[in-house]
This record gives sequence, C-alpha cells and structure tokens, in this order.
Amino acid sequence: MKRRHTRMACIVLAAIMLVSCGGAGKGKKENVHPESIAERDSASRIELSVCWWGNKVRDERTLQALELYSQQNPGVKFSSSYWEWSNYWEELAADAAGHTMPDIVQMDYKYLQEYVEKGLLIDLEPYRKDGTINLAACNQNIIRTARIGEGLYSIAAGINSPALLYNKTLLDKNGIHVKNKMNMDEFLALCKEVYEKTGYKTNINYRNNEQLIEFLLRAEDIVMYEDGKMGGDSAEPYIRYFKLYEDGIREGWHLEPTVFANRTISSVEQDPMVFGTDSAEKSWCAFSYSGMLISMQNAMPLGMEIGTVTWPSNDLQKSSYLKPSLFWGISVDCKNPGEAAKVIDFMTNSVECNKILLAERGVPISEKVADALKPELDANTLKTVEFVTDEVAPVSSMINPLPPNGAREVNELLNQLEEQVCYGELTAEEAGKRLFEEGSRILADQSR
Repeated sequence: MKRRHTRMACIVLAAIMLVSCGGAGKGKKENVHPESIAERDSASRIELSVCWWGNKVRDERTLQALELYSQQNPGVKFSSSYWEWSNYWEELAADAAGHTMPDIVQMDYKYLQEYVEKGLLIDLEPYRKDGTINLAACNQNIIRTARIGEGLYSIAAGINSPALLYNKTLLDKNGIHVKNKMNMDEFLALCKEVYEKTGYKTNINYRNNEQLIEFLLRAEDIVMYEDGKMGGDSAEPYIRYFKLYEDGIREGWHLEPTVFANRTISSVEQDPMVFGTDSAEKSWCAFSYSGMLISMQNAMPLGMEIGTVTWPSNDLQKSSYLKPSLFWGISVDCKNPGEAAKVIDFMTNSVECNKILLAERGVPISEKVADALKPELDANTLKTVEFVTDEVAPVSSMINPLPPNGAREVNELLNQLEEQVCYGELTAEEAGKRLFEEGSRILADQSR
C-alpha cells in the first residue's frame, strides 16, 4: 500500500516556514530545519518518526505542529508518515513484525490492548509520575481508558462521541426534519422518507461497522466482547443488526454494495455522503464520530452544510458514550522515549500547538487547552465541541472495556458477513448465527 502524501501539505509548510518540504519516498515527510541548526553537531540532534491515519486537514495541521516543536526545541526533527485508516493498520503491523515501528504512533481504542499485550508499546506511567507528561488539567476518565493493569500505555489526543452526520442542505430543501436522539423506528422511517423524496439512500457504515453494532447492543445491556465469547445469550441481537441491511437492500433505501466496489472504505473523500454522480450512489448520512465533522465538511461540495445528531438507539442513555478519539503512544522501538514523551506532552498541553491542531482530533482532553481554544475555533469546530459537551455527555454511560485479543478477527468476520448479506448470499438469520457462534470460537481460542 502506498503511503499517502499531499502536495498541499508541502505548500503550506513551505509558505509558513520558508523552507522546502523534504521527504523520503512513498509519502514520508521530513521537516527541514533552518541552516543554523543544520550546522550543529549531528550527535546532538534527535530524529523522531511519527505516524498517523487521517485526512488532508489532519496531515497539514500535524506537520505544522511538529515543525513548531522543532522550532521550540532546536536539534529535534521529525520524519512523518501517514495513511488513510484502511491502509494504516496493515502498514503498522508490517513495521511491528520487523521491529521498525515509528517512535510515536497514533493508536485506536479497539487495537490498544492487542498492541500492549504483544509488547509493542511502552508504559508511559513513569513519564506521568515524573511530570514529563503533565495530566493534571486533563479529563481523568478519558486518561483511564488507556490503563491496562498498573500501566498507562497511551495518552488520548481528544474526546469524541458517535455522531450521525447528515446532508442538512439536501434535507432542508426537501422539507425533511431530522430529529436528535431518534429511536430505531424513527431512524428507519426517516431513511425511507429521504429515499422517497430525494432518491438518496442510506449508508449504515457498510463494512466499517464494529462501533455501531456495539452501540446497538449496549441498548440491550450487552457488551459485545465478553470473556472468551460474544456477548449475549443468543444470536438474536446479531440477527436484528444484519436485518437492517437485509431490509434496506430489499426495500431499496440502503446503498447497493456495488457502490463500494471501487472505493476505499472509510476514506472521507470517497464517502457516499461526499462522493457520487447520482442519488443512487449517494447517501444522505454517515455514521461517524464528532471529530470527523471538520474533514467531512471540508470534503463536501461547496454550499452543502452538514448537520449533526446522535446515533439512533432504543435506549440512548445506555448506548451513548464519550471515547478517546484516538491515542498517542510510544513504540518499543523508540530510541529516545524521553523526548517522545515530551512531544506527547506538547500535543496535550501546549495552547500554541493546539491553535494549529484546532481540535481536529476531538475536544482537547486538557480543560485548560479546551477553554483557551474556544475563541480560535470556526463555526463547525465549535459545533463539534458543543455537540460533545452539551448533547452527548449528559446522556452517556461508561465506554465498553478495551476489546480483547481476537476482536480484530471478529471484526473481519463481521465485515465479511455484512457483505454477504448485502449481496444476498446469506440471510440476516444465517449471518447473525455465524457471527455469534464463530465469533465466540475466535475469542475462546484467543483467551486460552
């Protein structure tokens, strides 16, 4: 898979720093230092590699933030590599296998435990204790999500929540009202109304949907991953989940799976709410997260406004949660973990740094930073912050525990079964039973 890079990122850095944007092959970016620093003794210089998944907005802002750190810490420079979500984990797994992981890695909640148990991330608790990473002003519930045993293996980059993004301009034009805090019947009725009035279909996160099934199961007091088995006493809740696709395809209001055949799943620029030539291949909504509003809005056609409401649930208080949008961790391959820890502290606590990042990775976990940032935010980012703090936080429960080993394989099975249901190769009942039974075998094997 090719590492993604953007010409715009180079243009932005060149304009701001008045230096050329150096880069190794395959999209790896390397920040270039002023001549006075380049003449320093190379032995006194530290180079840290950083990797993340994201989008054009995130790439450009992160590169600028790392350049600011280099300006404030002469002798420290960065090489940066970044991909879209769909390629990121393949690349990181390959690096992990060869013990060539970047020093600072962006990590996701559902993969954190797996990487820790494989001994690929270092414990950051010593750096918290000695003050290198200062978490005094941070949301402690969010900090605790990265604790495994006595260790602290990552620091959250922001706070996020599930968010249903929708084409507000389209729906307003057609007199369609989108209710916040919908139950499932209301959501399904809305899907049909939008299809009948506009021809636009619905995308229930096709092949990218572990979070939604967990969200719906929580409404039934079911945690998807139990100790050595799938959550619940039977396959019935899983059958109901697959029935959303079965009914949607049969009734015509859900996108056909062929729409996704030549697209990168989870790519913002290729999301059906953004990209498509006619209504049959476009979606009026995206099951996403609050932090994605900015990049989705930037990718939308000019003049199209995105609205935000909660994901539908029959018990929102049980389903809803706040989560770390993503984490920053330090790999075991890092030769300068102390300096890497300082970079994470910089990303967490520097107001100047966060005035560059502008909450693109979610609401800052430092209350001090979040407060200082509000006057700097544009309307969409401020809307994201207010959605998380005002709409979701008051109706939230504690997030599920970290997914266990085997969760990645179960998620792959979920995607395969979902695809087969949409192509008519399996019924919802068959897919639900297979997920419940085969998923339990996967988890049991991993727990031995």
